[in-house]
Amino acid sequence: MSRTLDPQLRRALAERLRYYNELGIYDFYRTEPATKENESAPITALETPTEHRDEMPRHNIAVTVPIVEEDLFAVPKPEAAVADPAQALRLIREDLGDCTRCRLHNQGRKQIVFGVGDPKAELMFIGEAPGADEDRQGEPFVGRAGQLLNNMIKAMGLRREDVYIANIIKCRPPGNRTPERDECDTCSPFLMRQIAVIQPKVIVALGAVAAKTLLAINAPMAELRGRWYDFRGTKLAVTYHPAFLLRDPRQKKETWKDLQIVMKELGLPAPARGVE
Repeated sequence: MSRTLDPQLRRALAERLRYYNELGIYDFYRTEPATKENESAPITALETPTEHRDEMPRHNIAVTVPIVEEDLFAVPKPEAAVADPAQALRLIREDLGDCTRCRLHNQGRKQIVFGVGDPKAELMFIGEAPGADEDRQGEPFVGRAGQLLNNMIKAMGLRREDVYIANIIKCRPPGNRTPERDECDTCSPFLMRQIAVIQPKVIVALGAVAAKTLLAINAPMAELRGRWYDFRGTKLAVTYHPAFLLRDPRQKKETWKDLQIVMKELGLPAPARGVE
C-alpha cells in the first residue's frame, strides 16, 4: 500500500536524490524487515536428484511474476537516454565500476564478470555466479559448464555470439559457494538494467539460484521447470544449470525438452540431435 508523503518531505527527498545523481550515485537499496509473511527458505545452489525423480507433469502455461512497484523517487539511469543497446550496456558497466557494494569485493574475486553476447539478442541465458575460470577471464560460462552451455546453444541451431549470457551476481563467491541473499539483492539490479536494455524475447534461467532469485519463488526445480513465466513482459523458462548436468548427465534429456520449448517460442527448427 502506497503512503502519502508530506509535500515538503517529498521535495526534500527528490532534491537529495538529485544531489546523489550529480555525484554519480544511481543505485539505492532498501531491506525490508523480516516478517512471517515474507520469510523464505535460503536459496539452494545444488539441485539434488531427489528434486526431479517425482517430476510433476509438464504444463505449458504462463505464470505471472509480480513486479515490485517502482520507487516514487527513482532517478533515471544513465543508459535511459541512449538508443544503442551496446552503448547502453557500456554505460551500465561504467556505472558498476570496480564494485564494492557487497562483501564479495574483498573475498578474493579477481574481477567483475559483467556479461557477454549480442546486445540485441532474442535469447538470454542467466546463471548463478562466476566460477574460477570466469573470474580469471572476466567472461561468464567459459569453464567446463560453459563448454556444455555452448553445446546446448549449438544444439538449438545458434551460436554463442547470437545470445546474451550473464549471471545473477557478477563476482565469484569464495570457494564457489552459494551466493547469499543480500549479495543477490545488491547485484541483481544491474542485471535488471541489462535485461531492460537487451529486451530479449526469451530468458532461460539456468539452475535453482537464478530461477528463485528472478522469480522470487521458493520451489524445487521439478515445479519450476516446464512452464512459461511472465517476467517483466518477457517470457522466462527454467532449466538445469550446466554444472548440474556435468554431475548428472542423465538430466540432459530433460534439459533438451526445456530447450525445445524455447526453440518453438523463438521459431527455431528442432534439430534431430539434442544436448551431448
